[in-house]
Amino acid sequence: MIKVVQFGEGNFLRTFVDLYFDTLNKEGGDYKVNIVKPITFGTLDKFKAQNNKYHIVLRGVANGKPVEDVYGVDVLENVIDPFADIDAYYALAREDDLKIIVSNTTEAGICYNGNDKFDDFEGITYPAKLTKFLLERFNAGKGGVYLMPVELIDNNADELQKCVDKYIELWNLPEEFKKWNAENNFYCNTLVDRIVSGYPRTPEDIEKIEKLIGEPDKLVSIGEPFGLWAVEKKGEIDKYIKDGVHNIEVVLTENIKYYKKRKVRVLNGSHTNIVPVGLWEGAVTVYDCMTDEKLSNFLQDTLKEEIVPFVSDDIAATTVFADSIKERFLNPYLNHLLVSISLNSISKWRARDLPSFKDYYEKYGKIPAKLTIGFSYLMAIYSAIEKKGEEYIVKLPSREITIQDDKPYLEYFAAKKPLIDFMKDENVWGEDLTAYKGFYETVSENIEKIYKGTSLI
Repeated sequence: MIKVVQFGEGNFLRTFVDLYFDTLNKEGGDYKVNIVKPITFGTLDKFKAQNNKYHIVLRGVANGKPVEDVYGVDVLENVIDPFADIDAYYALAREDDLKIIVSNTTEAGICYNGNDKFDDFEGITYPAKLTKFLLERFNAGKGGVYLMPVELIDNNADELQKCVDKYIELWNLPEEFKKWNAENNFYCNTLVDRIVSGYPRTPEDIEKIEKLIGEPDKLVSIGEPFGLWAVEKKGEIDKYIKDGVHNIEVVLTENIKYYKKRKVRVLNGSHTNIVPVGLWEGAVTVYDCMTDEKLSNFLQDTLKEEIVPFVSDDIAATTVFADSIKERFLNPYLNHLLVSISLNSISKWRARDLPSFKDYYEKYGKIPAKLTIGFSYLMAIYSAIEKKGEEYIVKLPSREITIQDDKPYLEYFAAKKPLIDFMKDENVWGEDLTAYKGFYETVSENIEKIYKGTSLI
């Protein structure tokens, strides 16, 4: 048996990673996934009610015809809330069969906080929780594992390992543990690619899906048929991760940088840039953006002029990938809500769009017009945040939405603090964004136009 510990219970991991391991089981493998809830938010009641079983529906268009494939997933062994049952959490660390750890804690999840205390758990970062988990495994005399984070940051596993090393130093943990972590655990950078819209949103869609799968399912998740998982090849990972097509295509590679850069910039970058524009313009889903002439042209022009030319020297190959992205965005089944994609937009823009922005600026000596427009709409939305009870809401021209992001960011804008100071904050962006000539001034002017009802696209 091969056991997997998964930090995160969200739609993406269940529609991508868990379906992959479930597919391997149906092909004769023996995998068990144990989910760990990484934050206090949310409950696991739906898992308990359904005995950890659920369905995935992959919907798309193949050869011009609609495709709707249903998969029953029963690879989950246990779902653990460590905030309620810490003993079960540490028991996982002592499992002989544990070989793989995966995580999806958003781009903001892999971080280090020098104020984290070893005796704390609820208030510390994911890498801090992971450090304590690995220490438990070390103290139990168990072997190393393969860590495969899927968070969309450059060198995600390398960054995770750096954080773990920092916590080992911060907490003065044994030198033998530090050596064990370096020599026995393999931190494998990864790249994941599948658009997941999650649970159906409307009563009509819920009824359709329940009819399709044959029963009610509160955990059902909808995704596209396309799936790619590029994994850095280290150690003997091919004993546990099988390449080839197993519902998703898995590529074990010694150089993951191209796959990573292409996906993050082209798919995620275009996603992140169109979301605030689409929200303000009245679109609800990605499909709405692609079927609206103005929004679709804006997205395609952004790709062609400001993203694709800076991915690799082989512009033709990247263009082919970009064209496939547009086809995937036009999948009418996904119902991929813009407000869902807007989760943690600040860290997403930094990771997905700022690199393309910088490359364009360095080549042409000026800010890229369309990425600047996307950023302007993002800042217009955040600058309009109002606190309403425990929620942070924005009144768009067409409707009211709730913004979810790191609380300090939400509180900053709710307090109506200066935009220029936020753009200058290197802790937020990794650099001072106002250092790009004309960027702050253009964003400020754009926001004024947006608030006056002028469309920038």
